[in-house]
Amino acid sequence: MPQDIDFDLPTASGVGPDLEGARRRNLAWVRRTGLVTGDRSLDWYASWDMPRLAALGYPYARGPVLDLCVDAMGFFFFDDDQFDGPLGRDPAQTARVCQQLIDIVHGAPADPGADAWSRAFADVWVRSTRGAHPAWTARTAHEWEYYFASHAHEAMGRLRGAPADMETYLQVRRGIAATDLALSLGERAADTVPAAAFHAPQLRIMRQAAIDVTFMCNDVYSLEKEEARGDMDNLVLVLEHTRPLSRDEAVTAARNEVDLRVGRFRELAGQLPALCSRLELSDGERAAVSTYVSIMTAWMSGYHAWQTETLRYRTAPQIVPVSGPGYLDRILHTGRSDGPVPGTL
Repeated sequence: MPQDIDFDLPTASGVGPDLEGARRRNLAWVRRTGLVTGDRSLDWYASWDMPRLAALGYPYARGPVLDLCVDAMGFFFFDDDQFDGPLGRDPAQTARVCQQLIDIVHGAPADPGADAWSRAFADVWVRSTRGAHPAWTARTAHEWEYYFASHAHEAMGRLRGAPADMETYLQVRRGIAATDLALSLGERAADTVPAAAFHAPQLRIMRQAAIDVTFMCNDVYSLEKEEARGDMDNLVLVLEHTRPLSRDEAVTAARNEVDLRVGRFRELAGQLPALCSRLELSDGERAAVSTYVSIMTAWMSGYHAWQTETLRYRTAPQIVPVSGPGYLDRILHTGRSDGPVPGTL
């Protein structure tokens, strides 16, 4: 898909400070955890520029919070790529291996001989929950569970070989995109929003819109990559299949889906001052609500700015084959008798 497709999103907030420092620390982290095992893998990963994504999506994040966001973004993309190959076409095996990480979320320690995949996730989870509000930890645990469990259902879509209906697509894509987790990570750098405001219809609808906008734009930019590998959970493919539409018509329809959600987000944002008054929120609580809206806005615009520039969504057959797995290192144990897994202990 041409990378010049544009969307009418809120203006990006700019890049946060210490981007170069975050790059150095993140490359050290992916080496230390074993997510990359050689210079070629490191160069391919570095070309995605995950620190820039975090600096754009979390422009207010500083120090350890920024590093956490960068490392979590790196983990998401490494994790996604591990399911491009045979494992991603085996729903039962995918569910079994993902259960290991779900168990970590719910208190199980990573095994002493855990693979790089488990070690990296355990590190992200421990760092993100250290000092976090219990309500945030409980909600985020569910979001991680949803994310990992969705891998098996994405695998079912690949076996089906055809896009699902819109409702099914949204349920799977909202899980596998992990955008709710991206927003929750952003909240770690801000004050906690009062529960009555956080769960107000306006803010819940705005959060869902921000989640959908992010992965729907991504579906347009990653279409060629996903189509070549047999991924079915892509908005353009769903629209082509279910309406039906031509490719150009489906891209236009995808842009319309994004426009509807951005418009609703902006409309509801205008209702928040009245909501805060009705709830009689303090000045500090109102500031937390305002910051939360800024977090959602920055993530939509920041992710969009990053994905139009990163090399991840541009074809690089000299590095990874277009129709094959998108990884150079296998970083998780599958329990298969197919030999040792590079990059693991």
